[in-house]
Amino acid sequence: MPNRWKPNVTVAALIERDGHFLLVEEDTADGLRLNNPAGHLDPGESPIQACIREVLEETAHDFTPTAVVGVYLNRFRRTRTGDDITYLRFAFAGQLGTHHSWRALDEGIVRTVWMTPEEIRATRDRHRSPLLLRCLDDYLAGQRFSLNLVHTDDSVLQPNG
Repeated sequence: MPNRWKPNVTVAALIERDGHFLLVEEDTADGLRLNNPAGHLDPGESPIQACIREVLEETAHDFTPTAVVGVYLNRFRRTRTGDDITYLRFAFAGQLGTHHSWRALDEGIVRTVWMTPEEIRATRDRHRSPLLLRCLDDYLAGQRFSLNLVHTDDSVLQPNG
């Protein structure tokens, strides 16, 4: 099967502090959008490692995942190009750590912002993905799974597989 379909694997962090959630505001082809700190799984890393890296790159904070909130599949059509893309998202809850104020945020990230669930719902038209709200709702409903749910074989972590 030379044209096998392969979804894009992404990770996202749900980070809560005092009833507010840490989001990033991103400059996208469709304008400024809100999203969880999130990004793509890179070769040679586990989903947990990818989430730690993405939070650091997008928020300049350390992050320690403590639970899996859920695994989500989403299909998206890019407005400008018409590309049809499917994402498989691993969403993690966890603890925010040290802020490294000297770090520049990842390209495209304009700023980080703390928002209440009500504020997040009120800005639905600015969400980068419908998964932002779905992950938030699952988190608020108390959905948590052990990190052991996501297993990464050692072969993935070794150079040159």
